[in-house]
Parts: sequence; C-alpha cells; structure tokens
Amino acid sequence: MNDPAVTHGGNIRELRAQAGDDLIDASANINPCGPPEWLRPVIARAVGELVHYPDPDCLALREAIAERHGIAVSEVVVGNGSSELFSVLPQVLAPTRWLVPVPCYGEYRRAPVVAGRELVEVPGCGLEADWDAIEQTLAAEPAVVIVGHPNNPTGRLADTKRIRQAAAAYPASWFVIDEAFAEFVTDFQSLVHERPSNVVVMRSATKIAAIPGLRLGWLIAAPALTKAVQRALPPWSVNTLAQAVGCRLMDDADFIAESRAQVQGWRSALVERLTAIDGVRALPGQANWVLVELLKATAAEVVARCLKQGVALRDCSDYPGLGGRFVRIAVRRPGENDKVATVLAGALGVPQRNSRPAKQHRAIMLQGCSSDAGKSVLVAALGRCLAQDGVAVAPFKSQNMSNNSGVDRDGLELGRAQVMQAMACGVEPDARMNPILLKPNSDTGCQVVLRGRPIGNHDVAGYHASRQRCLDGALAAYDELAADYDVLVCEGAGSPGEVNLKRRDIVNMGFVRHREMPVALIGDIDRGGVYASFVGHMEVLDEWERSMVRGFLVNRFRGDQSLLAPAHEYVEAYTGVPVLGTVPFLHDLGLPDEDRVALSRGERKARGRLDAAIDIAVIGFHHISNFTDVDCFTIEPDVSLRIVERPGELGTPDAIILPGTKNTIGDLTDMRSEGLADAVLARFQAGAELVGLCGGYQMLGRRIADPETTESSASVAEGLGLLAIDTVMAADKCTRQIRARHVDAQLPVHGYEIHHGVTVGDGAQALVVGEDGQVLGVRSTSARVWGSYIHGLFDDDAFRRWWIDQLRVAKGMAALATVQASYDLEPAFDRLAACFRESVDLPAIYRMIGID
Repeated sequence: MNDPAVTHGGNIRELRAQAGDDLIDASANINPCGPPEWLRPVIARAVGELVHYPDPDCLALREAIAERHGIAVSEVVVGNGSSELFSVLPQVLAPTRWLVPVPCYGEYRRAPVVAGRELVEVPGCGLEADWDAIEQTLAAEPAVVIVGHPNNPTGRLADTKRIRQAAAAYPASWFVIDEAFAEFVTDFQSLVHERPSNVVVMRSATKIAAIPGLRLGWLIAAPALTKAVQRALPPWSVNTLAQAVGCRLMDDADFIAESRAQVQGWRSALVERLTAIDGVRALPGQANWVLVELLKATAAEVVARCLKQGVALRDCSDYPGLGGRFVRIAVRRPGENDKVATVLAGALGVPQRNSRPAKQHRAIMLQGCSSDAGKSVLVAALGRCLAQDGVAVAPFKSQNMSNNSGVDRDGLELGRAQVMQAMACGVEPDARMNPILLKPNSDTGCQVVLRGRPIGNHDVAGYHASRQRCLDGALAAYDELAADYDVLVCEGAGSPGEVNLKRRDIVNMGFVRHREMPVALIGDIDRGGVYASFVGHMEVLDEWERSMVRGFLVNRFRGDQSLLAPAHEYVEAYTGVPVLGTVPFLHDLGLPDEDRVALSRGERKARGRLDAAIDIAVIGFHHISNFTDVDCFTIEPDVSLRIVERPGELGTPDAIILPGTKNTIGDLTDMRSEGLADAVLARFQAGAELVGLCGGYQMLGRRIADPETTESSASVAEGLGLLAIDTVMAADKCTRQIRARHVDAQLPVHGYEIHHGVTVGDGAQALVVGEDGQVLGVRSTSARVWGSYIHGLFDDDAFRRWWIDQLRVAKGMAALATVQASYDLEPAFDRLAACFRESVDLPAIYRMIGID
C-alpha cells in the first residue's frame, strides 16, 4: 500500500545495484535543485545539541511555521514527516468511514486501514476528483475525506472552492488536504487561509527541501484538533536536527521561490521532450512531476527496461483507477531530463516526432580550490591528451577576468589562456571559447567584452545588471562549440566555494547548472592545506553541486607521491570522491602565464641567466596587459628578462620595454607619481633603448586624449614626449590579426592588434608597416626609441634575434647572426601531456567525459 516512491527512497542501494551508481531516480519526486545551501552548516551547528533531548513541543519550529503562514502557533503541530501525522489522524477524528478519491498517494489508503477504519475509494471523473459522488456519500454518513492538492500521481490541483462548499455543507465530516507539494506550484491557492474549522491542512519539508532522510511535516488545524494530535504523537518524535532545519527553512522564502521557478522551467522542457515521443501522452499537471500514459506498452515492462539503462521511473500500476499503462516521471535537472526522455524513447523503441533533439555534449570542467591553482595549464594538458588520442576537442571558459587577451581570425577578442589552450588542442583560437572577457581598468571597474566585442565599461553593479545578457551569450557560444567539437574541456574561475559569489556565478557551478558536466576540483599543494581545501569545498557546496564533483587533482607537488596515499584515502572516505592523480611541480614548462598573478608572486621578476649579455627590463604597470608579448625572451640564452615595478629595481638594462596596459593614462600617471618615469628617462639618456608596445607605444608620444573616458577617468595626459605622435582614445576598438614588415630589419612580423587608440604623427619615421600599407609603429630619428601596436611582435624568431643582435652590437659585442632558440609551444604542450598522462588516472577522466 505504500507509495513506491517512498520505498525507492529507502532502497536506493537496491536500485543502484540494478542500475549502477549513475542512476537517475525519476521515481522520487523531491526538489531536483537539491537541499538549500545552508543545510550542512545548520546541521553541523545542531549536532552539538544532540547531547540534549529535543524540544518535545517543537515550540521554536511551530512559531516559525505560524509566522510563515500567518496563523496562530496553537494551530500548528509538527511530526516526524507527514506520514506520522496521517497515521495519528484516525485516532483523533470521530468518523469511522474514510473517503479517498482515487488515484491517490498510498498513505491515504494505508493509514485508515491500519487503524481499522472503513476505507471507501471514490473513483475519479477522468483524473479529477468526483465531488458529486463524494458529497452523495457524505450525505448518507459523515466521513473523513483525504484530498491531494496537488494530487499525487496526477499533479492536478484540487477544487478549493468545492472543498470549502462541502466543508460548510457537511460540518460533521472532516476534510484533510495534503499540500505536500504546494511550494512547487506557481500562484498556489492554499487552504491554510479562509480555512473552515473542519478542514485539516498537511504540509511537508521533505519535498521542497529535498530531505526525505530527515523527515519533517506539519499539520494545520483548529487548536482543539492540534492538541489532540499532539497528545497522540509519541514523545520527542521530531529530532533536534529536523527542528533546526525546519526553523531555517521557514526563514528562506528566496530558496523556495527560486526552486519553484527553476523546477517549473525544467518541467516545461521535460514535457516538451516527452510529448515528442511517439506512443507517449504527457498529461496536464502542475507539480514537480509528469504523469505519462503509455499508449503502446505496459508500465511494468517500460520501467524495467529504463532501469537497465540507469533511469528509475515510478510504475503507477498499483494506483487504483489508473491501470497498467501509466508512469510518473519526476522533474530532474536538465541533463538528467534529457537522458530520461532519451531512455524512455529507447525503451519504447519509438522515434521522437517533431522534436528538437536535445543538445548532446560531452564535456568536463576543471575548477580550482583557488585562483592560480593551475586550471589553465591542466585544461591545456587534458586538451592535448584528447587531441593526441584523436578526439576533436576545444577549450571553453565562460567568463575570464584578465587583461591578457588575443584575437581570433575574425578580429574577435578572447583571453590569452584560451588562445594557449586552443593551440594545445590543435585548433584555431575562437572567441566563442571565452565569450565573456572582463578587462580590469581600475580597482572597481572593467571593460566587458562579450563574444569578442566590447559592450561597455562597468562597475560590479553595472555588470550584474547585464548578467543575463552575458549568460545568454555564453550559453549560445557553448552550444555552438559543442556542435562543432566532440568534447569541450571547460575551465572554471577562482573557486566554486566562494559563497559570496555563488548567487551570481556564471563560470563555475553556476554554468554547470545550465550545462551539466562532471567537475574535477584542482588544489595547489605547493601552497599547503590542499586536503583541507578539498574537504572544505565539498562542505560549502550545495548537494547538487557536490554530485557534479567526480574527482580531485593535486597540482604542483614536490616530493615522493607515495607519502600522499593516506591523505588521498582520507579525502575519499570523507567525501566519497576519489583523488584522480598528483601532478608534479613543473619547472620551466615554457608556457605563458594567464594573468598578473604570476607577477604578484614574483615568479617573473627575473628570468634568464644573471650573467646574460643583454639585460631587458619590462615595466610592470598596475594594469599591465598582454605581458606574454615578452615571454619569448625567456628562451634566449644571452638574455635576462626582468619585471620592474619600482625605480630601485630598474638597474642598468640595455633595453626597456613599456608593455600594453588597459589604462594607459592611469598607468602613465602612476609611473610619474612613483618616480618610475623619471628613472626610465634617465636610463634612456644613459644609453638604453626604449620600446613601447600598444599602450606603452602611446605613452612614448606627446599627448594622449581620452575624451569619452573609454579607459580612464582622466580625459587627457601628456606623454613622455619621445616620439612625435599623438593618440586619441576612440569608443570603437581595433581588434585584428596582423601581418606586417619591420622596415629597419627588412623582416616580416606578425601578431594582432587590440586597442582603442587612434595614433597619428608628423615627424616620426614609419617602422612597422602592415600589408595594407597602414603604419603600425614608428621610431625616432636615432632609432633608440620606437613602438608598435602589434602584440606578439617578438614571437617571430628571426626578428627577435635581429633585435637582440642590435643590442649586442650597441654594447660592442658581436652579433650572433643566427636564431639561437625557437619560440615554439608545441614541444611544451607535448611535454605537458606526457607528464599529465603519467600523473593522473586518465582512463577514469575519459570515462567521466563519456569516452570509452
């Protein structure tokens, strides 16, 4: 007689034994959003109270329930789930006859039978309760009528007007209204208010809070009845944990509203999928499940076939009034709903007619326990492995905050990290791989680039206002890439455990919510505390988020990996999630860093041999961008490359490079106020060559104007005055790949432009000229000061050697004349992939993705 959904909940091990650990349980109709994020901390605090008996009257919880419903505390009694309250009602309600409109939830029939009461099943009119038949029975003899609102399994709402009329017409009868699923229904009309004295309302926390293992329900009725029910209940029936969770749930209207909106959206999509299956009729309803009629098969055989494919459906054959061709399908998360529909169609052996096919994608997301945990490099590593194994793979990061960017062949901008990852995957960079790029230009603001084009400068509030537009763009970009590639290797940002950011997250679990995929969590052991971070992250994640984490990766380990085995065993025992591998600390890998974090760590302060012939200083602006323009110098045997942030660090370099910046006027102003500009000019006067790239090129001129405050709050600034050029910032951004020629070297160069400035000159000599004849860089008469808009200018091996040799000759040294090192990332990618293969359980990761 029990509802098999309850039985399934109690025998989840049995179901998993038949269907596997990846079972999708669409038989249990609880909130697919999972429990609220506060569940674990509330339980953790309440654990300390387990040494005391729980409050037998549940006073604090009853007060919270009463406040939420706007009723008196005396009208509320709490039980160990609504099932316990149902079992008590036959003891306290006078009528011996119980009327149950069918089909209905099994407990409505079980409770009166166990109590020895007469059970009368009233067949419905179609799938609606037959109130004419009910009232006809009540006219003969008072009874207790139990009605689901909404009904389980039909999902239909009860006729509240008819219930109130019947209650008034038959005052000796009782009407028990089960509103266990009320929170899932939009604009729900409850009987809690304007409630006749002979109406009892049952509510439950089990379904909406997704806590069937905790058990919590409450009954709302006239005070005389609630007192009688309370006396009939066993003492201490509601435990301390359930009371604590219930109090918190009553105070979280946002969780309930957000769950309702989410579930209704998912339900509509599920109904659309089910309706497209030949031989299936999805019946109208408003609850968090769909009742389905099978037109060409029995429920028993279809449920058995689906279970073999890892999907549990509710066979409704034991519901009186339905027969053997109905199944109930609980609304799950989008990816699970898609699988449910696909498996059901397969079990029926029928096509899906007129259906927009579900987006089938294989993907994995690497998230980190912190910023700079090594996510970008490990995405490149996994992408390279997949590419080597013949998989068409591409990287994806929905939102990236970095001033280090590149340009695809269509002139659209994306983060340099995704450019590097695309190279590792053996594919061309594509702005869809990084649809949202945030480029900081102040401490509180940034330029927002959406699908390769800037859409404005925003502070945090302004960006949040455009969040939906950005999310829609990111989802569209993801879907397009998923259609073009076999697998997407996705990267998170920062940490999914940053609880202050979770509500607006669209890059970590917030993106996984929309496009479900397994997650591997990366921790940087070189910082320490990695295992506590793994455990801590699982504690602050929501239940559904935890279910997406399929493995941990330990990164940057130095030492004997066998020493880590006890920690790995502990983490898996505590979280149920395995450690998939330990990646060693990789020295001098030869791949570019993603952003300024590397500068902040000091890792790039000095690169190259200390006794190198040529010393190059790069100015580390506060808003430095595309500092990877100088990475190529780190492989040259006769060059030392240094990042300089303060005057005292400058020393006596042979050349000074002013790199790109996202705030040219702001960084130039800071250079002057900090004394770095004077130090640079003094070293230039002493013989150093001075080179400007993009923003640094603009600084070398006479004047920079920003009339529309495109980059800075200041509208104009005087430049260093070393080149006869002037720059005006324009709202439109120039982004394109470039092929050009360096006039003095008589060598081809290539790279890309990303800038707002329009630069003109009246005395400088053209130095870098594009194939279209456009001047992209100039020099002074002496050639000791020059600049260009081209990022990646020095990546060309021949040109880079030519320029270094010019510096050697200026010092009285012989030119080496031939290329000494090739700036080729391909060998680095292969070394990275080889190390990754040796360090992790790659077959397990492939299985997570869906690759056999």
